[in-house]
Amino acid sequence: MTARGLRLWHLTVLALLSDLGPQMKTVLAARLDMNASDLVRIVNDLVKTGYVECDRDPEDRRRVVVRLTPDGGSALAELGADIASADDEVLAPLDAEERLLLSSLLRRVHTHLEGGTRTAARP
Repeated sequence: MTARGLRLWHLTVLALLSDLGPQMKTVLAARLDMNASDLVRIVNDLVKTGYVECDRDPEDRRRVVVRLTPDGGSALAELGADIASADDEVLAPLDAEERLLLSSLLRRVHTHLEGGTRTAARP
């Protein structure tokens, strides 16, 4: 990602737009639990790269809608492939069952750190 001048938040916004389609900036910020001014900086970075575009909502000109561009979709696919390759390299010593266990354990830790009370079942 850094070779493309991107950080994790850039990837997160691209993935969210890919999954959910065009979103208002305010909705994106809320979905990501992010300060609106921080989101604006990330979106502006992505506009400069040509990965997203912003347009005024024709129904309410005060709202700005962010949408993924074809270049953004291609970049997201390439980043996904790069990440999968890096994952395979890092996790090479683990077999499929061990990878599932690691994933489950990391989700449990994440849930705990986010203040959740849910515990994942042991695989």
